[in-house]
Amino acid sequence: MSAVMGYRLSHAGERGVIVCGREFMNSLADSSFAEVKQAIEDEPWLAAAYDVGANFIRTKDGRIEFAFVGLRHNLASIKSKARIWVLWVDEAERVSATAWQIADNTVREEGAETWATWNPERKGSATDLRFRQNPPPESKIVEMNWRDNPWFPSTLEKKRLADLEKRPDQYAHIWEGDYVTVVEGAYFAASLTEAKAKGRIGNVSPDPLMTYRAFWDIGGTGAKADACAIWIAQFIGREIRALNYYEAVGQPLATHVAWLRDNGYGKALCVLPHDGETNDKVFDVSYDSALQSAQFETEIIPNQGKGAAKMRIEAARRLFPSIWFNAGTTEAGREALGWYHERKDEERGVGLGPEHDWSSHGADAFGLMCVAYEAPLERKKTQPVRHGPGAWLG
Repeated sequence: MSAVMGYRLSHAGERGVIVCGREFMNSLADSSFAEVKQAIEDEPWLAAAYDVGANFIRTKDGRIEFAFVGLRHNLASIKSKARIWVLWVDEAERVSATAWQIADNTVREEGAETWATWNPERKGSATDLRFRQNPPPESKIVEMNWRDNPWFPSTLEKKRLADLEKRPDQYAHIWEGDYVTVVEGAYFAASLTEAKAKGRIGNVSPDPLMTYRAFWDIGGTGAKADACAIWIAQFIGREIRALNYYEAVGQPLATHVAWLRDNGYGKALCVLPHDGETNDKVFDVSYDSALQSAQFETEIIPNQGKGAAKMRIEAARRLFPSIWFNAGTTEAGREALGWYHERKDEERGVGLGPEHDWSSHGADAFGLMCVAYEAPLERKKTQPVRHGPGAWLG
């Protein structure tokens, strides 16, 4: 379609550029150059209209040329292009919000268009938010999958059926355009797939007579701080009900406390990891003491020492068959669990422990919940402290 657009513009007497971009592009081999070239060569009427060289594509009259750029490091080169008629960004899932803002604003000609093509991974990606969830006016959104391809080969059909049978947790993303719910090799991939298949992800109601428990992974304040994650759950007999999930980055403790109270968890038992007793670098007060001052009862899970992350993972795997998730309020937490995976040394083929990324905070809080369920007698329990009007959280 980019070649067709160039053909149309050339015959209309226009001059300008069609920009084909990707997030990263170190050379033409990383770009869409080969795809555009092949598309032109496959259609005789397009081949007759274009000059295609080893490193250029342009119409024979010289009016329309193609430019191939990487958005991450070459945004300035996009801004310098004159009369951009089409900005086509392929593999756009991981393009940042900043890159989109700069790149999209370079498309200024009357009738010019921005195209984005991508395989959706995360609902919260900058591309998905900008073009799928909150698309610009006069947008056209097309979802295309294997069944829409009239040239779909038998080789791919065999692969599709194999994925459907052997990798059902990956199938919907690979073949049907769904978001990634579990990453191949993720610690909890099989557990989440089983929970969905057995109906343990759905409408789960709290028991008004049972204690709400808030399991924390402690974050910090500031733009570069780790996220703070909280799972809200109830322990009812041999069943764990995961009722809600919260995550925020760079916010003070007062913000997290406000969320607890606003959502009816003002009397929740707050279960903290061992660093809950460590003072915040900015406010010089620990989460434990601050939550007590805010009238919350707290518990501290002792330091599990070396291998603590692995212990949390194994506890979660053991308990997963007993965990029920309220679908609507735990989606972001389940997304984190489905992404949480092991870091690999590709050269040696060995695992290096859990990858510390955006998913690890929700997964750590979830693991803390499972450790707390399995070892209640080892927990250190403290009572709320009364305070005056001048206390930190008020």
